[in-house]
Amino acid sequence: MRSFEFPVDHSHANSVNETVGDVRRLRVSAIVTAMLLAGLAAWLIYLAHPWSYIVGVVVALLAVTSLWVAFWAPKKVGSVEKLYAEGPLVPAVVAVARPRGATLLALVDVAKPSADRPHYALVTRNIRALPGHSLTNVGERVPSIAVLADRSNKSTADTWQMVSPMPIAWGTKDQKVIRRAADSISGAEWKLLAKSIPLAEQVPRAENQQIPVDPADLR
Repeated sequence: MRSFEFPVDHSHANSVNETVGDVRRLRVSAIVTAMLLAGLAAWLIYLAHPWSYIVGVVVALLAVTSLWVAFWAPKKVGSVEKLYAEGPLVPAVVAVARPRGATLLALVDVAKPSADRPHYALVTRNIRALPGHSLTNVGERVPSIAVLADRSNKSTADTWQMVSPMPIAWGTKDQKVIRRAADSISGAEWKLLAKSIPLAEQVPRAENQQIPVDPADLR
C-alpha cells in the first residue's frame, strides 16, 4: 500500500471534507428520526390499547436502533486523520464537469491485504466542491486517499466492495502538500486515468461500481 503522510488541517477538513459531512448528516438524520420515533412510541403506549402497546414497543425499538446508528456511524468511519493515515494514496482526475460540482475518476487497487495479487479498478465519486482545484478542467489531477470498506463484515471476497476517493485537498490547503502527493504517483497511473476518462459514465452501472483494469496497462 502506498501511504502518504501530511499534517491534516482539522478545521479545513471539517468545513470542506464531504466524507466528514456525509457522516455528520447521517448522524443528525438518525438523531432526528430517533426523537420522532420515540415520541410516536410514547403516544401509542399512552393510548393504552392492546394493539398500541405492541406497536409502541416495536416503534420504541426502532428509535433505539436509530439512536445507535447516530453513535455508531462516526466510530465506524473513524476520524478524518485516521482516514488519511490508513488509506492508500491514489490518483484521481476530474472526469465530468457538472453545474454543481464534478465527477472524479480514480484508479484504485481494491485488493484486500489477504489477496495474492493486486486488483486495479476505476471508481468514481460525485463531489460538490474542491478547494485548490478547478472542477471545470476535465483531466485536472486530484491526488486522493482511497476509503475502503465492505457492505457487510461477512464478506469473504478478495476485494473491497465499497471504494471512495477522498481528495488530499479536503485535508489541507497547502498546495505544496498537494503537489507532493501528485508527484508521489507514477506517470503511468496518471496516463492511464487520462485515457480512461470516457469510461467515467459507465462506472456507476458496473458491478460494485468498479471497472476492472488490467495491471499490464500500467507498465
